[in-house]
Amino acid sequence: MTRAAAEKPVASPEAVASRLAEMRYLADDGLATAIFLALRMGKPLLLEGAPGVGKTEAAKAVAALLGRDLVRLQCYEGIDAAHALYEWNYQRQLLAIRQAGEREIDIYDDRFLVARPLLQVLRAPLERVLLVDEIDRSDHEFEALLLEFLSDFQISIPERGTIRATAQPVVILTSNRTRELAGALRRRCVYHWIGYPDAEREAAIIMLRAGDVAQETARAVADAVRSLRARPLAKPPGISEAVEWANAATVLEKGGSPWPEAFRRAIGVLIKDEEDLSYLAPDLGRIVEEALG
Repeated sequence: MTRAAAEKPVASPEAVASRLAEMRYLADDGLATAIFLALRMGKPLLLEGAPGVGKTEAAKAVAALLGRDLVRLQCYEGIDAAHALYEWNYQRQLLAIRQAGEREIDIYDDRFLVARPLLQVLRAPLERVLLVDEIDRSDHEFEALLLEFLSDFQISIPERGTIRATAQPVVILTSNRTRELAGALRRRCVYHWIGYPDAEREAAIIMLRAGDVAQETARAVADAVRSLRARPLAKPPGISEAVEWANAATVLEKGGSPWPEAFRRAIGVLIKDEEDLSYLAPDLGRIVEEALG
């Protein structure tokens, strides 16, 4: 897809879904509508859901749809302004001062400024999509800082003044809901909850994203994974793990392992917790055989 074609405004949620499918991302009507409204109304999009349901992949697909680069800010406990906004390269400043000697030098020149994700997006709002990933992992102080940024799309650098976005950037936030986000942040966003897809949609996703997986295999994987997620697992498998399981079982089958055995042997790419593996061990063979029909 050319950049001009990617930048063409989407006319409806259905058009969003169609364009996302071209990017190998299958969005249901609810997600496509949320994306459409966020883009059309110029509001941030907040996507919540369990780990592995495709929140980050949705942001990547939106960036591809728009023909823009994705700037990702990965949140974590203790993240601060220096990691999100900007910081000065003190070592380069000191080196420049030493080399300047008697000459005057502007140590707050652009070449000493390290632009972090928020500043990168402000400088090029029509060329970037900002993804604030797992905002729930940050603390309330950082959430307040982000809320201020989203209010005016500007930041103040004491040594340089205020830098404002020339246009409103596209911003997508994701949350695993490990903690409740502030109401003020939620009110500023278009909100959508992404749940696990039904078996039919997950089979379609596996067929779309897996390398060389038969339709029957994709359906069996979707049925088996749906059954596994219904159990009290510490780390339920996400969609990407389901795709990997289908691929891994296909590789083993082509190497000579029969289907039930191939799925059992490849379980390490689907379930990645020792206690979950122990819990599932007695029933795993039956679950796989039922899925294979």
